[in-house]
Amino acid sequence: MSAPENGVVSHYAKATVGVAMVAAVLWGAWTARQVLILVLVAVVLAVGMDPAVRWSQRRLKMSRGVATAAIMLLTVWFLGLFLALVVPPIVEESRDLIARVPQYVDEIEESRGWVGDLEEQFEISGRLREMADDAPAIAGSALSNFFGVVGTVAGGLFNLLTILVLTIYFMASLPRFEEDLAALFPPEKNQEYRVLMSRATERIGGYVSGNLTISLIAGVASFIGFLIIGVPFPAALAMWIAITDLIPVIGALLGAALCVLVALTVGVGTAVATLVFVVVYQQIENYVIGPKVMNKAVDLSPAAVLVALLVGGAMLGFAGALLALPLAAAAKVVVRDLWLASHLQPADAEAAG
Repeated sequence: MSAPENGVVSHYAKATVGVAMVAAVLWGAWTARQVLILVLVAVVLAVGMDPAVRWSQRRLKMSRGVATAAIMLLTVWFLGLFLALVVPPIVEESRDLIARVPQYVDEIEESRGWVGDLEEQFEISGRLREMADDAPAIAGSALSNFFGVVGTVAGGLFNLLTILVLTIYFMASLPRFEEDLAALFPPEKNQEYRVLMSRATERIGGYVSGNLTISLIAGVASFIGFLIIGVPFPAALAMWIAITDLIPVIGALLGAALCVLVALTVGVGTAVATLVFVVVYQQIENYVIGPKVMNKAVDLSPAAVLVALLVGGAMLGFAGALLALPLAAAAKVVVRDLWLASHLQPADAEAAG
């Protein structure tokens, strides 16, 4: 075999090995995708909370480890306080709600006006009566699936614990990770890539702060709305709305369901008014507040925010919706600074940013 032929064979052999290695890496990533998603969520949370850690280091003169521990303990304390304040009255009101189902059915059947129109159109009382009659069967079915439910809950708690531990580790070690990553680039490009990483992490931090801002707005608006409507425990339910609002995709549903159930303890009209309020507010948040806040926080247009959320949710569900915006914002920085900057004139590149 001649030398040129040997060169061609060697080229194809190397290409084959390269393709095989890429395929092996992709297969391994797909196999371990659940673990990789947890790691990625922890990285995003750690980078997003990094500004608070740096502020504590700079203003409160804390070490990074102490600042990280303080922030995580404060978060756990807030959640524990919320549960201590909310769970007992919610359990009590739930029992009262179940006991008063027959009364609600009678009220709906005798209602006039718009509630009566809803009853006539959708037969709400009949459906509630069927649910009450089927309660023993539903309870028995739930009991038979008890171990499956326990397994699902245990798996979810394990994932949350994994994310919490990884987030603490990444928060404490983030500066070292940044140094190690910067060391991978050529010395003449080192400073440029440091600036690039700094901009990308700022966008991720902006996403976390933007998400907290949206949740705060949701909590305040819900507190005012619940006070006007007359829903019991308006402060506790507003906290619940603010917390669940942090959860993409299913957060709004979780928040609304509990609030409507608590409102039912007052009456059907209060529950319907609460449902209308949370649905209307959620639409305003999804199409007005959210895109506006995220546009400033992550430097993405409202259209890009909506598209990123839709694509991320369609691809990976809850985790995809959670990661879509920070990853899209970081990707925009990388594309703009690495690709557009070398293809556009300086003025054009500035306009594209």
